Amino acid sequence: MMIVWQWAQSHADRILLLVAVVVIAAVLSKVVGRVLRRILDQSQIPSASIFVNLALATIWFFAVTFLLQPVFGINPTTLITALGVGGLALSLGFKDTIANIVGGFGLMIGKVIVPGDTITISGVTGTVVDITWRQTVVHERGGNELVIPNSLLNTSSLQRITPLSESCVLVPFTAKAQSDPADVSRRIAAAVIAATGDLALPAPVPAVRFTGFSPYGLEGNVVLFAKPDIARTTVNDAVVRALAHADFIEQRAAVGQ
Repeated sequence: MMIVWQWAQSHADRILLLVAVVVIAAVLSKVVGRVLRRILDQSQIPSASIFVNLALATIWFFAVTFLLQPVFGINPTTLITALGVGGLALSLGFKDTIANIVGGFGLMIGKVIVPGDTITISGVTGTVVDITWRQTVVHERGGNELVIPNSLLNTSSLQRITPLSESCVLVPFTAKAQSDPADVSRRIAAAVIAATGDLALPAPVPAVRFTGFSPYGLEGNVVLFAKPDIARTTVNDAVVRALAHADFIEQRAAVGQ
């Protein structure tokens, strides 16, 4: 204990400087993080953690650089030069990580996608929750959260769609040939609204659209929109069940196919 105490006394100035700089950097990081998030939320700039993380990393970089010489006796210039040489070697081993980071900046600066966008990529559809250093978080309608590498978003075909289009449910049906289209539309709409009241959006209201004829009768589709976080397959199933035993539907045709 005596040795530790003597060492602490002899390096008291360095310890105090280290503690002071770390505390200042921690407080500054917290304040800057909050202010930056508030500014991003109120501006046209996309709000994503990648910008906040960049600002915090910059603060800590300067804090560490400031401490190198007086606390650890390391020349910052020498260390930066060494890091530059080592960085070249590391970049080869972390090329995927670097590609994801660069891809994240490209997505945000170019406003290709921003948090809140509804996108479809590689057969996956969901809402962008956040864009971080390495990946983009996408929330699926069913509740799952997918983590997609930023490099994949930059190299794959990506489609932005409206929330209403993403929630659209299209259910085919076949009405008997002798049916009155107006009566069929009214009865289908009533049955669908009753069956999907807790699953579908109240507006736009479920609509019935006739598309043509077949050997079985009148072909058409029921068009409605699922509520947020309700799977479209759940709504589709409810509509099919509601029409499965209706006397005006041609049961020989595949209902819901």
